[in-house]
Amino acid sequence: MSLNSIGRKKFRPVIRRWRNQWVDRPRTADYALQVLSRVIAHAVELGKVAGNPCEGIKHLYNNNRSEIIWTDADIAHIQKTCSADIALVVDFAAHTGLRLGDLVRASWSHIGDDAIVLTTGKSKHRREAIIPLYGALRDLLARIPKRATTILTSSRCRPWTADGFGSSFNKAKIDAGMSDRDLHFNDLRGTAATKFYIAGFSMREIAETLAWEEESVEKIIRRYGGRTAAIKARIKKLEAER
Repeated sequence: MSLNSIGRKKFRPVIRRWRNQWVDRPRTADYALQVLSRVIAHAVELGKVAGNPCEGIKHLYNNNRSEIIWTDADIAHIQKTCSADIALVVDFAAHTGLRLGDLVRASWSHIGDDAIVLTTGKSKHRREAIIPLYGALRDLLARIPKRATTILTSSRCRPWTADGFGSSFNKAKIDAGMSDRDLHFNDLRGTAATKFYIAGFSMREIAETLAWEEESVEKIIRRYGGRTAAIKARIKKLEAER
């Protein structure tokens, strides 16, 4: 069987049967599927395979990600061992709250005088994310070398693809000894939303910033920030009043 013969519809049942040998350990099953997907994604990038049959296969493990975010300590830990280009993507995600697909396509032309403005892939480009250029974000952008039209690039000075970065990020977690930590890259979105909330942004302001529905922001804050973020926000307000 050659790699070129791999097709999505034909091989999905085979992959599901392979994955289901760990059906009694859903997190293990999902991790095995994730690793296989990264391997095939790399083959797609090399032109060896036309498509990734792992895409669209639902995970077995059901987790609401309640109050799971990357803390500053978590970010510092992975950045000790990961490459500089991966560290910049992690920082950019934690400062903007953008999804990976939007992060890797964000270009220097999206940066205005006061904000980063780009349409979101999740909304099929019907909505805009408007990220204010606050001090820490401006400092981060100043540290990023301009090597392509996109803001973020790999060590080869080429724009990242979502699959390519996902594979590199997964390896970075393993190298940092964090493979057993229940932290996903997208949990950095909750980190950003929580930072905005603690900084005093209203639910509406966070919704406008990240191109979310206001109801979704409330759910995200409860899921990612939870009680800790709410308490810190109230403490900040009390200290400001005092």
